[in-house]
Amino acid sequence: MIKRLRHLFLDHIGLKLLALVIAVLMWYGVARDPVSELSLRVPIEFSRPPHDLDYTSDVIPQALIRLRGPARVLRELQAESVHVAIDLQGASLGEHTYDLAANQIKVPNEIEVLQVTPSRLRIDFDTHATRMVAVKPRVVGTLPPGYRIQSVTASPAVLAVTGPARHVNAVENASTDTVDATGVAGQATFETMAYLPDPLVHLSRTSPIHVIVITQKTPSKAGVP
Repeated sequence: MIKRLRHLFLDHIGLKLLALVIAVLMWYGVARDPVSELSLRVPIEFSRPPHDLDYTSDVIPQALIRLRGPARVLRELQAESVHVAIDLQGASLGEHTYDLAANQIKVPNEIEVLQVTPSRLRIDFDTHATRMVAVKPRVVGTLPPGYRIQSVTASPAVLAVTGPARHVNAVENASTDTVDATGVAGQATFETMAYLPDPLVHLSRTSPIHVIVITQKTPSKAGVP
């Protein structure tokens, strides 16, 4: 037994002493690490959102989180490591208020959540809607002398838009980016994109729009060559 204990403690004594010294130094460093506080602003995440509802806010909600922990840990902390989550399961049409508590904040070990601002968040839900709207081309430019625009068409002529019902129903059309028809004598096709001013309403199509501009020469006045 004595021989076995001697082997246990004395074999590789150098490595064992080195490991002991490292462990003591690490403990000493952690023990001396001062406690600090840090505030981070992070986006609020929504889990299990209802598939048939949209929330009517064009601003990504954020929370200010006040944290406490070892200074060395807070110095290396990234905002991506802090998660604020609200469970939307069971949400229904209308306004709903959700609490934001410390236990809803996911942070790395050794860090404590002291405060969450705001402590509550109100969300307004509307039904999800889709409808077709006309594409309205926007054309500018100077035509050659004696020419005028005969027609301007868009392909496709209509697009599907989706979003909260109240916002979708308020959309009159989807306008295109401006195309410059300067110098067009006859027909020209321009490739551009459609745009909706309401950030809560989305186009179902992301591919380009083709704007076809046809011009014709204006007839000369009688008696004028």
